[in-house]
Amino acid sequence: MPSGAPRESWLDRLGLNRPELRAWAMYDWANSAFWTTVIAVVFPQYFARVLAADLPAGQATSYFAWTSALSVAVVAAVAPVLGAIADYAALKKRMLAFFIGIGVVSTACLWFVERGDWQWGLFLFVMGNIGAAGSITFSDSLLPHIAAPHEVDRVSSSAYAIGYLGGGLLLVINAVWIAKPEWLGMPGGTFPARLSFLSVAVWWLAFSVPILRRVAEPPARREAGESGTGGLLTAGFSRLGHTFRELRLYRQAFLLLVAFAIYNDGINTIIRMAGIYGAEIGLREDAIILSLVVVQFVGVPFSFLFGRIAGHIGAKRSVLLTLVVYGAISVFGYFLRTGWQFFLLAFMVGTVQGGSQALSRSLFASMIPRHKSSEFFAFFGIFEKFGAVLGPALFAVVAGASGSSRPAILAVIVFFVVGGGLLARVDVGAGQRAARDAESAAGPG
Repeated sequence: MPSGAPRESWLDRLGLNRPELRAWAMYDWANSAFWTTVIAVVFPQYFARVLAADLPAGQATSYFAWTSALSVAVVAAVAPVLGAIADYAALKKRMLAFFIGIGVVSTACLWFVERGDWQWGLFLFVMGNIGAAGSITFSDSLLPHIAAPHEVDRVSSSAYAIGYLGGGLLLVINAVWIAKPEWLGMPGGTFPARLSFLSVAVWWLAFSVPILRRVAEPPARREAGESGTGGLLTAGFSRLGHTFRELRLYRQAFLLLVAFAIYNDGINTIIRMAGIYGAEIGLREDAIILSLVVVQFVGVPFSFLFGRIAGHIGAKRSVLLTLVVYGAISVFGYFLRTGWQFFLLAFMVGTVQGGSQALSRSLFASMIPRHKSSEFFAFFGIFEKFGAVLGPALFAVVAGASGSSRPAILAVIVFFVVGGGLLARVDVGAGQRAARDAESAAGPG
């Protein structure tokens, strides 16, 4: 740094030197509690050991996997048209608040489910998934509006790191009162687990306030020729159809979507099925929770690290590096037998989980026209959710046919091999140029 030049602050190094960037990143802190406590750790075990305790173990695992597939399929069906409406009428933040509300209320209602309530529990789990996944579509769509092109990789990676820290912190608190409720004067039984669901709802709601208050709603910017008249639903479907037909103009972004759908399928399957897989192979509940806490806190420095790595070798190459590690994780998971091996597996996941997803998000954000960010991130959500449908479904089929989850965890490797091969073919520069050309050709906001 030349003498006399201003010193770079730690917020500059993290890419969070403006209030709107910090507020946006805090939403990863807010919603990550749902992904850690509800999806990855507590609910899968609570479902298997309490709600579905009267069902055969294989049947309970299959129901849980199919329900995971259903929840993301619902979001994939409704998000695109809502995204088109949000872009057309400047409703991104209202859509975000709507899905936050669905997720928070559904998660809070898990407080009421007890042994035998597996159907009611799965319904609330579906609704919570819809709220979480839908809200992320609209929070992600705000990224290209608040971050400059040279900032998106670091901002996205820092947000993931903050999310890991927030989700991990609440998970530690939940783990303590689940494992040792007497330390806090709590009753035992199902009370600690149900209280953890309630704590997630409160956490999610409280830390969603910054993004709703400090991030401005991007103005509507209609395409040349759009009249601005007619109903919102009609306009949404019309614009969605137009954007879908235009996808051929964004070939590189579309290829990235296909690659992301495939490799993220494997990532999400590992995240969603790790807890119930650990329970099936006989690991204690506290060991599973602790290992997934390891994922959260290992993910913090490695998410920041991958943000810096991307600055040197590019986001695409950085994601490819994470997929190599994920392939090794699938193979290692097949041979896993002991608790310390599960901890090692968790550490390996923590090193790459944040980087792979954060840089996929920022890479896509750099290759789409900003005035259509909700529509394109809705498509991003479709491809992400489509993959999340296939992954758990494949896991359910293989586990059901073999009577064990071991072949299922090994089968996941195909997603990393195929997805990585397609990602290697993406021409990032050409995709970014196509997006900027579309912005130049669009009508005024």
